[in-house]
Amino acid sequence: MNKKKLILVGNGMAGVKAIEEVLKVSKDEFDITIFGSEPHPNYNRILLSKVLQGDTNVSDITLNDWDWYKNNNITLHTGETATNIDVENKRVVTDSGRIEKYDKLILATGSVPFMLPIPGAEKEGVTAFRDIKDTDIMLEASKKYKKAAVIGGGLLGLEAARGLLNLGMDVTVIHLGPFLMERQLDLTAGKLLQKELEKQGMKFLLETQTEQFLGEERVTGLKFKDGTTLDADLVVMAVGIKPNIELAKASNIPINRGIIVNDYLQTETPHIYSVGECAEHRGIPYGLVAPLYEQAKVLASHLCGKETNPYEGSVLSTQLKVSGVEVFSAGDLTEDSDKKAIKVFDEQDGIYKKIVLRGNQIVGAVLFGDSKEGNRLFSMIQKEADISDTEKITILQPIGEDAGVSLVASMSADEIICGCNGVSKGTIVEAIQGGCSSIDEIKACTSASRSCGGCKGLVGELLQHTLGSDFDATKQKEAICSCTNLSREEVVEEIKAKGLKHTREVMNVLGWNSEEGCSKCRPALNYYLAMVNPIEYKDERDSRFVNERMHANIQKDGTYSVVPRMYGGVTNANDLRKIADVVDKYEIPLVKLTGGQRIDLIGVKKEDLPKVWGDLDMPSGFAYGKSLRTVKTCVGEQFCRFGTQDSMGLGIRLEQKFEGLQTPHKVKMAVSACPRSCAESGFKDIGFIGIDGGWEIYIGGNGGTHVRGGDLLYKVQTEEEVMEVTAAYLQYYRETANYLERTSAWLDRVGLAHVQSVLDDKQKRKELTARMEETLSVYKDPWKEIVESEKTTKELFENVVMS
Repeated sequence: MNKKKLILVGNGMAGVKAIEEVLKVSKDEFDITIFGSEPHPNYNRILLSKVLQGDTNVSDITLNDWDWYKNNNITLHTGETATNIDVENKRVVTDSGRIEKYDKLILATGSVPFMLPIPGAEKEGVTAFRDIKDTDIMLEASKKYKKAAVIGGGLLGLEAARGLLNLGMDVTVIHLGPFLMERQLDLTAGKLLQKELEKQGMKFLLETQTEQFLGEERVTGLKFKDGTTLDADLVVMAVGIKPNIELAKASNIPINRGIIVNDYLQTETPHIYSVGECAEHRGIPYGLVAPLYEQAKVLASHLCGKETNPYEGSVLSTQLKVSGVEVFSAGDLTEDSDKKAIKVFDEQDGIYKKIVLRGNQIVGAVLFGDSKEGNRLFSMIQKEADISDTEKITILQPIGEDAGVSLVASMSADEIICGCNGVSKGTIVEAIQGGCSSIDEIKACTSASRSCGGCKGLVGELLQHTLGSDFDATKQKEAICSCTNLSREEVVEEIKAKGLKHTREVMNVLGWNSEEGCSKCRPALNYYLAMVNPIEYKDERDSRFVNERMHANIQKDGTYSVVPRMYGGVTNANDLRKIADVVDKYEIPLVKLTGGQRIDLIGVKKEDLPKVWGDLDMPSGFAYGKSLRTVKTCVGEQFCRFGTQDSMGLGIRLEQKFEGLQTPHKVKMAVSACPRSCAESGFKDIGFIGIDGGWEIYIGGNGGTHVRGGDLLYKVQTEEEVMEVTAAYLQYYRETANYLERTSAWLDRVGLAHVQSVLDDKQKRKELTARMEETLSVYKDPWKEIVESEKTTKELFENVVMS
């Protein structure tokens, strides 16, 4: 059978979702080609804020990796933009001169950020926050500059501001409206959100309009309509998006605000469809994931000739965490003569709930601080439920544990569990009844929890509720990557049981789907093998991320940054002279102090790396590694009149003890000499605060996108106890965390009480510290090995694969 040619223009979330649905309905009907302007496979744009914050990278937010396209016989052209459509001859023309014929064409060109026409908007340092390129610009700026301004107090602007705050910048959000997120929240919820974010360090200028960007070539500040100014080295515009209709317009495909489509996502031009943010349905272009995925399902069925209900529009809802604060909103929140509100406000706990009624029908809802009832309320709004027989105030009271009934048990079959992918409780129950018995299996079958992952808890509860006594807790695992269905625990146990020694051996013996593995599993296997057998295992450099292979952080221009270690943030004249001499000798363009009390040499050429490390003759600071990064300290009792303990001494001892230790993710420590905590010990992976007669040890802190204060693990009296507890705690984290799982996420998963119970067991603590000592005994500074060896620079780098 001759396959029909299907071309997708746009490699984003909505377009590729449509292709996934086509493959589900009729896998062999089309010969598929995809054009994407970005040089990446399909990734989750929702999670770009995590990349900005630095806790993850592009590979971690990839939805469909390169192998997916290959395995589904899809031709993918990345970095190539369609410039014209010859609708008469049914051909697509790209900027590379490529011409491709089609039988069916899907336009999923997405949206472009709206850039305000403000004088000076073309200056360097003014950017949007829409794609990976924008993220890279912001990351680079944070290394050189201090002050950032974000224009726009909506969700995207707040995510950008939170990320820049995490990168150490002084951040001010400028918003034209009277309160934040005015499209999703009401005044009360918006002010509550502002208050929470101000506690985190954000600054706000509300009802403020920017008139001009100041500076010559690079932006140096903003001038406002009222004549006031604000200093800024980086300006991020996050004021909204608009459908990308340029290709349709150039090809005479009918447009309005977006590309006009009918209820089956057909444009007015034969054989051409449109889906996603670029499409306008019944006068509305949608910008949230859930409606775009609803469109994709209808489009796929129609393309494949299957009967399907038309797409009739979507009721919009938002359920998310804004910088760690739970927020839900749906429907119409305005109050007028026809619509009245019921509100509950717990000011002490920061919980606010509101529903808007038109007669006996809920038309809108907003929840702040506690969003558990969001799915139920959204379902009632969608169904236009009549609540005339319901005690209205009880609608905002939780149905769940307080009533002796689980939340999922109280939900109807058509209530949405996964808002991102529009997956209902009924769909998930059908999948469970059809044989799915784990969260991973449900994700693969229904796409529930595939995007932001916020619904994993509900999916797990629904599994347990539906399966009852057949529920197997041991199967509720997450495979380490798409190359295998084995979890981290299973892989580690197999390595131990079978005595596996190499990454390829693991893949072969355990039946990997891909012979070479992928960028997720190779570094993970390399870590697990070394963790299980630290004495005998030889590190596989090719299985490490590029920064770890080069022992330096690659920069946007292809140069590297080098960070020598400074124990406890303490240095001396001799080391400073070495650094100054190296900077002069190799013409390193930028020297910057880091937030971890170290010196960063930025702009080192790749070929100079071995010589730079050799001339420095200082240990690596592992600024690139999944390891102990830094131990931040205050000056302590020796110099500070408030200090109660020797913070610098303990910090140096900790850093010297654990330097080079491989961990599942980066680990940061801080030691403060008194409860004033000048070293910010309460927001580190492990923090130590001096008190009269000893130390408090805090764990699981994180200054990332999801800000988390550390939990008090123990109070101890001596430095020896500090060292013992830290060694046992770190080893337990090393042995039980998933690769690339921060201590904050790990602690939330396993629980503080569980960790304390393990460390309270004297025998277990002794065994953990013994295994830690064994691991530390084999450490040698990586660059000393290279500098001392006889390898030439050419030999050193010729096998390095840049990624």
